[in-house]
Amino acid sequence: MLAGKLAHYRGRDGLVVLALPRGGVAVGYEVAHKLQAPLDIFVVRKLGYPGHEEYAMGAIASGGVRVMSPQHGMHVSPEAIAQTIEREQAELVRREQLYRQQQPALPLQGCTVIVVDDGLATGMTMEAAVQAIRQHHPRRIVVAAPVGAGDTCAMLRRHADEVICPAQPESFRAVGLHYEEFPQSTDEEVSLLLKKARQEHPPGNPIVSPSSGH
Repeated sequence: MLAGKLAHYRGRDGLVVLALPRGGVAVGYEVAHKLQAPLDIFVVRKLGYPGHEEYAMGAIASGGVRVMSPQHGMHVSPEAIAQTIEREQAELVRREQLYRQQQPALPLQGCTVIVVDDGLATGMTMEAAVQAIRQHHPRRIVVAAPVGAGDTCAMLRRHADEVICPAQPESFRAVGLHYEEFPQSTDEEVSLLLKKARQEHPPGNPIVSPSSGH
């Protein structure tokens, strides 16, 4: 369904699909396959409240980007925040090294970048991703997810050039509730999908048309 909503991007010059690991990679693989576009990862880590990690107080992304949005009534000491950031930064680096397998990141300058995740709950990880990707000077950033909260999609439209989210149920509580099956992706599954994507669309500089100005 998501790939169908993005079909108008198929065949465009300079098209890149970026997936947010882990959950976004399975969705991103299908989107990249349908659009015949190269697939890469963009690592973002949610900063969960100590003891209540399912609630996000912020997110970090590659390039030193940090988004903080503390929830009303939730108080955390500066020391606890610093510890959380340090732990998640270490995990971010670990995943970058594991998934890339020494493969260089795809260049994004002048490209149309479709950023894919499996769903949009608070939107903080996606917001951090968009801010970080902007540093690479793409031509256009499209946020794409199969399902998301309506207010989150509205918020992300202030940061991205376009948001594609086919399912925006009025009663949105958790991403997994809107899937028939929602198993946790493993590092091995992510690595396998990235390997398959590289075989289908070998890495190389995305072709950017002269009209893009780059």
